[in-house]
Amino acid sequence: MTVTGKKLTASPGAPGIPYYTPAQTPPAGTPLETDAELPTLFTPLKLRDLTLQNRFAVSPMCMYSADDGHLTDWHLVHIGAFALRGVALTIIEATAVTPNGRISPEDSGLWQDSQIAPLKRIVDFVHSQGQKIGIQLAHAGRKASTLSLWHAGARNVATEDLGGWPDNLWAPSAIAWDEGYPTPKEMTVAQIESLVQSFADAAKRAVQAGVDTIEIHGAHGYLISEFLSPISNWMEWAGQPSWDLEQSKRLAALLPDLGVDLLDVSSSGNNPKQKIELHPSYQTDLAGAIRDELRKQGKTLAIGAVGMISTAEMARSVVQADGKLAGEKDGTIELDGEHASKPKADLVLIARQFLREPEFVLKTATLLGVPVALPAQYSRAPFKKHRL
Repeated sequence: MTVTGKKLTASPGAPGIPYYTPAQTPPAGTPLETDAELPTLFTPLKLRDLTLQNRFAVSPMCMYSADDGHLTDWHLVHIGAFALRGVALTIIEATAVTPNGRISPEDSGLWQDSQIAPLKRIVDFVHSQGQKIGIQLAHAGRKASTLSLWHAGARNVATEDLGGWPDNLWAPSAIAWDEGYPTPKEMTVAQIESLVQSFADAAKRAVQAGVDTIEIHGAHGYLISEFLSPISNWMEWAGQPSWDLEQSKRLAALLPDLGVDLLDVSSSGNNPKQKIELHPSYQTDLAGAIRDELRKQGKTLAIGAVGMISTAEMARSVVQADGKLAGEKDGTIELDGEHASKPKADLVLIARQFLREPEFVLKTATLLGVPVALPAQYSRAPFKKHRL
């Protein structure tokens, strides 16, 4: 029996949580049978002192539902649903380090201390389920002050009467995102230095709230991405200087020495004229190319892959080598067989499929024949493969 305050219970409570909830031992999504035949998707991933019990992560998703940057109970339910159902790592949506760095007026923020407590409430719940939680820190640059997706249309700019700040956008240069969008202000050196400090301050608040990891948003045409290139991937056809895959490989090789443990590979979003040939692996192929290059150079950096991962088989194939291993040479794994393939990533980051199926981890485990732990409270209702 365990004593929790004045309550006696046979079910130990989750440690370090300011209220009673049953400990999930092991956490949902943990394989119950450990052997060499487990799909890589359900093997642990260690990133420095952070260990994930499977290779699933929730990719940051803008929900446009915060209250002046403060997360609410809506976010608690939204994010908690994934942790409850076996996701090893959930990353909270793009969180602005300054008020004018929000994408929309309803974006998450961490520029003031009052935003720590609602974040910590969510962190505590995720930890109560034995899972890990991260946060993505960001500044939207010239793409800030827009409307949420369900309001956006012909008029996408959030004007002052809608809570926006179209006259206070920051960017490397005074160049608008596109026609009809406000022209940003070119940042001064003092503003750049101030913004660097804002990222540091937000990171400290995130640590104070108890997050396990922090992701810096450097993609999709937001401020950091804007400093790297005026236009980015998929723009090679335009005949202008463009951030491309080769430059991403060079950047990735620098990151381990800067203390980065994982690179979340994504693309597009930095120019409205981009041309993207959509197919199921258009994003994950980029991750695979960067991962291969890093291993050729002997660099230790985990790679995360995103984009259109919507089935159990695709999730499995992203992180697993298929075919007979022929050995390792020059830091790369060689495979025999005409259809052999190498892993493209070490972690799968999924967004929209988790919106469709919060139980995607548990469903995938069933489809792949991997017995995993369920939330203790849900253990009476396991998935049955013939019904999926």
